[in-house]
Order: sequence, then structure tokens, then C-alpha cells
Amino acid sequence: MTTDSNKPGAAFWVIGAIALIWNGFGVLNYIGQAYMTDEMKDALPEFQRELIENRPAWATAAFAIAVFGGALGSLLLLMRKKLSYTLFVLSFLGVLIQMVNDVFMSNSIGNYGPGGVVMVLLIPSFCIFLIFYAKKARSKGWLS
Repeated sequence: MTTDSNKPGAAFWVIGAIALIWNGFGVLNYIGQAYMTDEMKDALPEFQRELIENRPAWATAAFAIAVFGGALGSLLLLMRKKLSYTLFVLSFLGVLIQMVNDVFMSNSIGNYGPGGVVMVLLIPSFCIFLIFYAKKARSKGWLS
């Protein structure tokens, strides 16, 4: 009986699927904000509307890099491609740049309260996990 050491276990597929779903929600959030009508913005609390309307172009670009890089990285992880690691690193850099605006320049944490703090901790933590997981998968020969 032979074993295929380059074959990932069930946890790999579960983690990859969760990563794709998580980053897919990020893409939906980005697209939803990009195509938000004035009526939709008016329905938001004032601080949320101001955050979206006053976000600098560099922060919007970082947001796009973060979510699209993460989604593509997740898809490539599931396709067992080494490039997923690079895209997760790029996504993490996008998250960090975006958070400079969200945390330090716009006071979104103060407006969102405890939920905002949780997301500020959760998002980069998940990015770091995916970077290290893709690195581990690459070293085990699961990615080509």
C-alpha cells in the first residue's frame, strides 16, 4: 500500500473553503460600498456614511488589494497553487494600509465600539494565519 504524502487532508479543504467564504464576504463588502446609491448611504448611521464618503483613494485601493488578494489567494490555495502565499501576503499588506485610515485617521473604532475592536484584531489575525498556513502547505508539498 502506497501513501501520497503530497495529498492534503480534510482540514486543508475546510480551511481553504472557510478562507474563500471569509474573503468572499470581503469582496461583497467592497463591491457593496463601491456601488452604494445615495438612498442606501442615507439609510446608514451618519458616521458610517461619512467613513465611506471620506475614505481616501489610497485606503480604497488598499481595501481592494486586501479583499481581492485574499479571495484570489483562497481560490489558489484550494487549487493547490504556491502563488496563494504571495497573494495572502499582499492581502495582509492591504489590510494594514487600510487600517491606518480606519483606525488612526477616521476613528472608526470609537464609532463601532467593541465590534470594531474585534474586527481590527480578527481581520489581520486571519490574514497572518492564512500566510503561515499557505507557507506550511507549500513546505509539505501540497502546493505546486
